[in-house]
Amino acid sequence: MIPLALIFVLLNIFYSSSLAESTPQSESKYLPFLQCMQNYTKGNVKDIIYNEANPSYTSVLRAYIRNARFNISSTLKPDLIVTAATESDVSATVLCTKASGLRLKTRSGGHDYAGVSYTSAVPFVILDMFQLRSITVDVADQSAWVQAGATLGELYYNIWKNSKVLGFPAGICPTVGAGGHISGGGYGNMIRKYGLAVDYVIDAKIVDAKGNILDRKQMGEDLFWAIRGGGGASFGVILSYKLKLVPVPEKVTVFQAERSLDKNESMTDFVVQWQNVAPTTDDGLFMRMLVQPTSSTVTKKGKTVKVTIIAQYLGTADTLVSALGKEFPLLGLKKENCTELSWIDSVLWWAKMDNATSPDVLLDRNVNSAIFGIRKSDYVQNAIPPTGLESLWAKMSPGKVGLVFNPYGGKMSKVPSTETPFPHRAGNLFKIQYSVGWKEDEPQAESQYLAEIRSLYSFMTPYVSKNPRSAFLNYRDLDIGINSHSGKNSYEEGKVYGVKYFGNNFDRLVKAKTAVDPENFFKSEQSIPVLPAKAFRKLL
Repeated sequence: MIPLALIFVLLNIFYSSSLAESTPQSESKYLPFLQCMQNYTKGNVKDIIYNEANPSYTSVLRAYIRNARFNISSTLKPDLIVTAATESDVSATVLCTKASGLRLKTRSGGHDYAGVSYTSAVPFVILDMFQLRSITVDVADQSAWVQAGATLGELYYNIWKNSKVLGFPAGICPTVGAGGHISGGGYGNMIRKYGLAVDYVIDAKIVDAKGNILDRKQMGEDLFWAIRGGGGASFGVILSYKLKLVPVPEKVTVFQAERSLDKNESMTDFVVQWQNVAPTTDDGLFMRMLVQPTSSTVTKKGKTVKVTIIAQYLGTADTLVSALGKEFPLLGLKKENCTELSWIDSVLWWAKMDNATSPDVLLDRNVNSAIFGIRKSDYVQNAIPPTGLESLWAKMSPGKVGLVFNPYGGKMSKVPSTETPFPHRAGNLFKIQYSVGWKEDEPQAESQYLAEIRSLYSFMTPYVSKNPRSAFLNYRDLDIGINSHSGKNSYEEGKVYGVKYFGNNFDRLVKAKTAVDPENFFKSEQSIPVLPAKAFRKLL
């Protein structure tokens, strides 16, 4: 009888010989990686691995690039793209990338403002999770398992198909990937009622640097804490999350209101009142405010500024109109300004879809739809005074950069800042997103908009959080600090951006990272750093 060990050796030789015979010369340099993958997985690995010689390489790479700034000829492309179809494919990719000495970047949806999940300055492999998209909803348990490669639209659709009175508090963009969105914090239009997506994660599965697949019990509470707001890609590859669903009413109310500086001299007073009301009103009401430069419709020349409130209330229009008539009289909201919708139809409304649109559209991934864009973020802890707002209108009106004000308060003020790695809870009135986008590849446009958004960010310094000036991880911004590829000053470099994203939670994240990935395999431009062994032992 042939020993089992000998059988394995013979099979390994057979696979290696078979791959070598079927691999074109142009792909031969990737043969060790292919052989490694074949050793750890079943089926033909060449069906899920793409290199630059593969005719489908470019289309696979571009499909989930959501920011066209990182899809130009000068962008360093991955050596390989692995489109994992099973959990064992993910484990194999981790082990084989590590053995090859390459950097691993994990992409769950591609909505990465800095392109960190699919670009690198050193040779790398993209692990693309788009095939791992299963969603299982348990109505009796009011929970759902969602794989990292599923989109938020697919999650909402599957919840709706199973229940008309359950929902989930996450983002408004249907094509965002669940893995990155949830692991970085994740918020949406129910943030004031229910808090963040990570507040409802009750289990998870992750592949660690050793290729092990771990659930909550196996990974331990320190790592489970870290991947709920600390960014999963620093610690491993998130496979799936188990989510606790939340109740939603049969009808929610939405409305939109606009004020323009050149039409309404009281716009500043309007925004002052919004600042006072939006973070303190009924927890079920979320009033996002956009501040945008726009062409003047009064003078027919020059530019001005307009504000647009986009709102959702978890209740009826009558109740909403009555409440805001007292709290926000300058809004002048009337029932005819409001629309009552089911929760799933409100998801479509936020995505700017027609009322008659079927929820089936949430299954459309809208691939290859990238625009050029730049984003930054800030937190505001004290209301911006009228003089500051007037200065802001003057600063913004000649340009292109817009602001999005997202109110906090409600549940966000009731959860301790240490409950998850996301620290930006009580004390913040609202978060600001700086935003500019364009459609064509114009080198001068990028440099112009970078300069403008940085100038506006600098201008806002007196009005935003300090020591540190905080930032939101999911609005990834490399301007606030990066980790060099040498790794010699990993902790010191990481702390520069780490405290801005995570505040006092940063060192706990470093401890969790060092314990699970001491060799710092899961490293990126803004990953959680590791401590040297001697320094780490002092923390234990």
